[in-house]
Amino acid sequence: MTKIDALRRFLLPCFHQTRTAPSPPTAAAKKRLSTSLLDDHNTKNPTNPENPQDENHDSSSSAAASPTTPTATALFVPPRSSRTMVIGTIFGHRRGGHVWFCIQQDRLCTKPSLLLELSIPTSALIQEMQCGLVRIALESNAAESELSRCPLRSVPVWTLFCNGRKLGFAVRRKATQQNRAMLKTMQNTTVGAGVLPCGSGFGSEEIMYMRANYECVVGSADSESFHLINPDEGPGQELSVFLMRSK
Repeated sequence: MTKIDALRRFLLPCFHQTRTAPSPPTAAAKKRLSTSLLDDHNTKNPTNPENPQDENHDSSSSAAASPTTPTATALFVPPRSSRTMVIGTIFGHRRGGHVWFCIQQDRLCTKPSLLLELSIPTSALIQEMQCGLVRIALESNAAESELSRCPLRSVPVWTLFCNGRKLGFAVRRKATQQNRAMLKTMQNTTVGAGVLPCGSGFGSEEIMYMRANYECVVGSADSESFHLINPDEGPGQELSVFLMRSK
Protein backbone atom coordinates (compact mmCIF):
# COMPACT_ATOMS: atom_id res chain seq x y z
CA MET A 1 0.00 0.00 0.00
CA THR A 2 1.42 3.36 -1.05
CA LYS A 3 1.45 6.42 1.17
CA ILE A 4 -1.29 8.08 -0.91
CA ASP A 5 -3.62 5.14 -0.42
CA ALA A 6 -2.94 5.19 3.29
CA LEU A 7 -3.77 8.92 3.52
CA ARG A 8 -7.03 8.43 1.58
CA ARG A 9 -8.03 5.60 3.89
CA PHE A 10 -7.70 7.68 7.05
CA LEU A 11 -8.61 11.20 5.81
CA LEU A 12 -11.63 10.58 3.57
CA PRO A 13 -13.96 9.55 6.46
CA CYS A 14 -13.30 12.97 8.02
CA PHE A 15 -14.77 14.84 5.03
CA HIS A 16 -17.53 12.46 3.94
CA GLN A 17 -20.25 11.13 6.31
CA THR A 18 -20.63 7.45 6.26
CA ARG A 19 -23.71 5.52 7.12
CA THR A 20 -23.00 3.62 10.23
CA ALA A 21 -25.20 1.69 12.57
CA PRO A 22 -26.64 3.75 15.45
CA SER A 23 -24.63 3.53 18.58
CA PRO A 24 -26.27 2.06 21.66
CA PRO A 25 -27.70 4.62 24.15
CA THR A 26 -25.41 5.73 26.88
CA ALA A 27 -26.06 5.37 30.55
CA ALA A 28 -27.23 9.00 30.78
CA ALA A 29 -29.65 8.45 27.93
CA LYS A 30 -30.97 5.36 29.59
CA LYS A 31 -31.45 7.33 32.78
CA ARG A 32 -33.46 10.03 31.01
CA LEU A 33 -35.53 7.39 29.26
CA SER A 34 -36.39 5.64 32.47
CA THR A 35 -37.33 8.98 34.06
CA SER A 36 -39.64 9.86 31.19
CA LEU A 37 -41.33 6.51 31.45
CA LEU A 38 -41.91 7.11 35.13
CA ASP A 39 -43.43 10.49 34.33
CA ASP A 40 -45.66 8.88 31.71
CA HIS A 41 -46.71 6.28 34.23
CA ASN A 42 -47.52 8.97 36.82
CA THR A 43 -49.44 10.91 34.18
CA LYS A 44 -51.55 7.92 33.30
CA ASN A 45 -51.97 6.89 36.94
CA PRO A 46 -51.65 10.04 39.11
CA THR A 47 -52.97 8.30 42.21
CA ASN A 48 -50.35 7.33 44.72
CA PRO A 49 -51.02 3.73 45.80
CA GLU A 50 -49.60 4.51 49.23
CA ASN A 51 -52.11 7.35 49.78
CA PRO A 52 -55.52 6.32 48.43
CA GLN A 53 -57.08 9.52 49.77
CA ASP A 54 -55.49 11.58 46.98
CA GLU A 55 -58.05 10.28 44.51
CA ASN A 56 -60.92 11.32 46.73
CA HIS A 57 -59.27 14.68 47.34
CA ASP A 58 -58.87 15.32 43.61
CA SER A 59 -62.43 14.27 42.88
CA SER A 60 -63.78 16.49 45.65
CA SER A 61 -61.67 19.42 44.43
CA SER A 62 -62.94 19.01 40.88
CA ALA A 63 -66.48 18.70 42.16
CA ALA A 64 -66.07 21.91 44.15
CA ALA A 65 -64.74 23.72 41.10
CA SER A 66 -67.59 22.53 38.91
CA PRO A 67 -70.17 25.30 38.32
CA THR A 68 -72.99 22.78 38.49
CA THR A 69 -72.38 21.80 42.10
CA PRO A 70 -74.50 23.33 44.90
CA THR A 71 -71.39 24.91 46.44
CA ALA A 72 -70.61 26.87 43.31
CA THR A 73 -74.24 27.79 42.83
CA ALA A 74 -74.50 29.12 46.38
CA LEU A 75 -71.94 31.80 45.53
CA PHE A 76 -74.46 33.50 43.27
CA VAL A 77 -77.31 33.54 45.80
CA PRO A 78 -77.98 37.10 47.08
CA PRO A 79 -77.22 37.64 50.77
CA ARG A 80 -80.05 37.22 53.21
CA SER A 81 -81.29 39.83 55.62
CA SER A 82 -79.60 40.05 58.99
CA ARG A 83 -81.77 38.73 61.84
CA THR A 84 -81.06 39.14 65.53
CA MET A 85 -82.98 38.86 68.78
CA VAL A 86 -83.50 41.99 70.89
CA ILE A 87 -85.64 43.04 73.86
CA GLY A 88 -88.33 45.60 73.13
CA THR A 89 -90.37 47.57 75.65
CA ILE A 90 -93.41 49.71 74.96
CA PHE A 91 -94.35 51.95 77.87
CA GLY A 92 -96.02 55.22 78.72
CA HIS A 93 -98.00 57.09 81.35
CA ARG A 94 -101.28 55.44 82.15
CA ARG A 95 -103.21 58.71 81.84
CA GLY A 96 -102.56 61.35 79.25
CA GLY A 97 -99.12 60.11 78.26
CA HIS A 98 -97.46 59.24 74.97
CA VAL A 99 -96.05 55.90 73.90
CA TRP A 100 -92.33 55.18 74.12
CA PHE A 101 -90.53 52.41 72.25
CA CYS A 102 -87.25 51.09 73.65
CA ILE A 103 -84.83 48.52 72.19
CA GLN A 104 -82.15 46.78 74.29
CA GLN A 105 -79.52 44.30 73.18
CA ASP A 106 -79.20 43.05 76.76
CA ARG A 107 -81.80 43.34 79.50
CA LEU A 108 -79.08 44.03 82.07
CA CYS A 109 -77.85 47.08 80.15
CA THR A 110 -79.85 50.17 81.10
CA LYS A 111 -78.58 52.13 78.10
CA PRO A 112 -80.95 51.34 75.21
CA SER A 113 -79.67 51.10 71.67
CA LEU A 114 -82.83 52.84 70.41
CA LEU A 115 -85.31 55.00 72.29
CA LEU A 116 -88.20 56.67 70.47
CA GLU A 117 -91.01 58.85 71.76
CA LEU A 118 -94.14 58.45 69.65
CA SER A 119 -96.93 60.97 69.38
CA ILE A 120 -99.54 58.22 69.85
CA PRO A 121 -101.39 58.49 73.19
CA THR A 122 -101.14 55.42 75.36
CA SER A 123 -104.92 54.99 75.35
CA ALA A 124 -105.02 55.11 71.53
CA LEU A 125 -102.39 52.38 71.22
CA ILE A 126 -104.33 50.19 73.63
CA GLN A 127 -107.40 50.51 71.41
CA GLU A 128 -105.37 49.57 68.34
CA MET A 129 -103.96 46.54 70.11
CA GLN A 130 -107.46 45.24 70.90
CA CYS A 131 -107.76 44.33 67.21
CA GLY A 132 -104.74 42.03 67.54
CA LEU A 133 -102.75 43.65 64.72
CA VAL A 134 -100.57 46.76 65.03
CA ARG A 135 -98.23 48.02 62.31
CA ILE A 136 -96.22 51.10 63.22
CA ALA A 137 -94.29 52.56 60.28
CA LEU A 138 -91.73 55.31 60.78
CA GLU A 139 -90.66 57.00 57.56
CA SER A 140 -87.93 59.54 56.89
CA ASN A 141 -87.51 61.48 53.66
CA ALA A 142 -83.78 62.05 53.51
CA ALA A 143 -83.51 63.17 49.89
CA GLU A 144 -80.62 65.62 49.36
CA SER A 145 -79.86 65.95 53.07
CA GLU A 146 -77.21 64.80 55.53
CA LEU A 147 -79.69 62.31 57.02
CA SER A 148 -79.19 60.07 53.99
CA ARG A 149 -75.64 59.25 55.15
CA CYS A 150 -76.13 58.84 58.89
CA PRO A 151 -76.95 55.50 60.57
CA LEU A 152 -80.63 54.65 60.37
CA ARG A 153 -81.14 54.66 64.14
CA SER A 154 -79.58 58.13 64.35
CA VAL A 155 -82.37 59.80 62.36
CA PRO A 156 -83.83 62.37 64.80
CA VAL A 157 -87.41 62.73 63.52
CA TRP A 158 -89.74 60.30 61.80
CA THR A 159 -93.17 60.54 60.22
CA LEU A 160 -95.48 58.16 62.10
CA PHE A 161 -98.08 55.84 60.58
CA CYS A 162 -100.13 53.34 62.59
CA ASN A 163 -102.10 50.71 60.67
CA GLY A 164 -101.96 52.86 57.57
CA ARG A 165 -103.07 56.11 59.21
CA LYS A 166 -100.78 59.08 59.68
CA LEU A 167 -100.77 59.92 63.38
CA GLY A 168 -98.02 62.48 63.81
CA PHE A 169 -94.32 61.91 64.33
CA ALA A 170 -91.69 60.13 66.40
CA VAL A 171 -88.55 61.60 67.97
CA ARG A 172 -85.34 59.84 68.89
CA ARG A 173 -84.41 60.45 72.53
CA LYS A 174 -81.40 59.87 74.72
CA ALA A 175 -81.99 57.86 77.83
CA THR A 176 -82.25 60.01 80.95
CA GLN A 177 -81.60 58.96 84.51
CA GLN A 178 -85.32 58.35 84.95
CA ASN A 179 -85.41 56.10 81.90
CA ARG A 180 -82.45 54.09 83.14
CA ALA A 181 -83.94 53.75 86.61
CA MET A 182 -87.15 52.38 85.06
CA LEU A 183 -85.22 49.89 82.89
CA LYS A 184 -83.22 48.79 85.91
CA THR A 185 -86.51 48.07 87.71
CA MET A 186 -87.48 45.72 84.84
CA GLN A 187 -84.12 43.93 84.56
CA ASN A 188 -85.57 40.67 85.87
CA THR A 189 -88.47 40.80 83.40
CA THR A 190 -87.92 39.47 79.91
CA VAL A 191 -91.52 38.93 78.81
CA GLY A 192 -94.53 40.44 80.48
CA ALA A 193 -96.95 43.35 80.77
CA GLY A 194 -98.19 45.34 83.71
CA VAL A 195 -98.12 48.63 85.56
CA LEU A 196 -95.19 50.13 87.41
CA PRO A 197 -96.20 52.00 90.55
CA CYS A 198 -95.47 55.64 91.13
CA GLY A 199 -91.86 56.58 91.69
CA SER A 200 -90.43 53.95 89.29
CA GLY A 201 -88.25 56.51 87.57
CA PHE A 202 -90.75 58.18 85.27
CA GLY A 203 -92.38 60.82 87.40
CA SER A 204 -95.16 60.49 89.93
CA GLU A 205 -97.61 58.65 87.66
CA GLU A 206 -98.11 54.97 87.01
CA ILE A 207 -96.45 53.51 83.92
CA MET A 208 -97.98 50.87 81.71
CA TYR A 209 -95.52 48.62 79.92
CA MET A 210 -95.33 45.62 77.62
CA ARG A 211 -91.97 43.86 77.38
CA ALA A 212 -91.11 41.02 75.00
CA ASN A 213 -88.54 39.58 72.64
CA TYR A 214 -88.45 41.08 69.16
CA GLU A 215 -86.89 39.82 65.99
CA CYS A 216 -84.78 42.58 64.46
CA VAL A 217 -84.52 42.34 60.68
CA VAL A 218 -82.03 44.60 58.91
CA GLY A 219 -82.96 44.66 55.25
CA SER A 220 -80.47 47.33 54.19
CA ALA A 221 -78.87 50.52 55.42
CA ASP A 222 -82.23 52.25 54.89
CA SER A 223 -84.66 49.68 56.30
CA GLU A 224 -85.00 47.91 59.62
CA SER A 225 -87.93 46.32 61.40
CA PHE A 226 -88.82 44.83 64.78
CA HIS A 227 -91.38 42.04 65.10
CA LEU A 228 -92.93 40.93 68.37
CA ILE A 229 -92.38 37.25 69.19
CA ASN A 230 -95.20 35.62 71.12
CA PRO A 231 -93.76 33.47 73.93
CA ASP A 232 -96.20 30.60 73.41
CA GLU A 233 -95.66 30.55 69.60
CA GLY A 234 -99.41 30.63 69.17
CA PRO A 235 -101.94 33.17 67.96
CA GLY A 236 -101.66 36.38 69.93
CA GLN A 237 -100.71 39.99 69.62
CA GLU A 238 -99.06 40.90 66.32
CA LEU A 239 -97.00 44.05 66.59
CA SER A 240 -94.29 45.31 64.26
CA VAL A 241 -92.32 48.54 64.05
CA PHE A 242 -90.73 49.53 60.73
CA LEU A 243 -87.98 52.07 60.13
CA MET A 244 -87.77 53.18 56.48
CA ARG A 245 -85.68 55.91 54.91
CA SER A 246 -86.38 57.11 51.37
CA LYS A 247 -83.78 58.91 49.26
